[in-house]
Amino acid sequence: MQEPRRLTHDDLDERRIIYPESANRSLVNHFRNLRTKLLERSGGNNFTLVVSGARSGAGASFVSLNLAAAFAFDSAKTALIIDCNLREPALHSTLDVIPEFGLTDFLDDPDFDISRILYPTGIPRLRLIPAGSRRETPSEFFTSFRMKQFLMAVRRRYPDRFIVLDTAPISESPDARILTDLCDYSMLVVPHGGMTPGAVEQLALAFSPEKFVGAVING
Repeated sequence: MQEPRRLTHDDLDERRIIYPESANRSLVNHFRNLRTKLLERSGGNNFTLVVSGARSGAGASFVSLNLAAAFAFDSAKTALIIDCNLREPALHSTLDVIPEFGLTDFLDDPDFDISRILYPTGIPRLRLIPAGSRRETPSEFFTSFRMKQFLMAVRRRYPDRFIVLDTAPISESPDARILTDLCDYSMLVVPHGGMTPGAVEQLALAFSPEKFVGAVING
């Protein structure tokens, strides 16, 4: 997997993205442990994971990106992060990617090739699919048969690739619930000290119990 550019360690530190040599060992180990637990759950197989915040500003994009980066640590594996937060996409900005096309462009056009929406991130073995140019009525994109076909195809095409979907907050949008039906697992990101246990439990119940892997406290 060729990288036309590489983010430096300073670039990664500035963006709060982990890398194997990072001085922030606590953060690196946190995401490595999370990766290990997910691999145990999947039996070591690749999977698709929906990550959603309990509310706006919970840090779902931060967790999604760093978890994908942790999977890319392994030279035998690759990771793909898909920006499914069509209302407020942020991953392309964080990674300094200027996309011409993205997910909604692919879903709009049956003849669109997946390779046109796969962007290098500057992080070895990690690719990004940005949100795309059309961002109205996201649920219609996600309930489409083409979205289901897309996720099946990208997983079959790259059996060594772990796929993370960054979505809008579960409290503000049905998107995460819709995408969970198409994916293997779902995860909730909760801001530290920002919500009562009861409120978090209610939000967790919105996910399919057999696919919900748990909540991550961010902060």
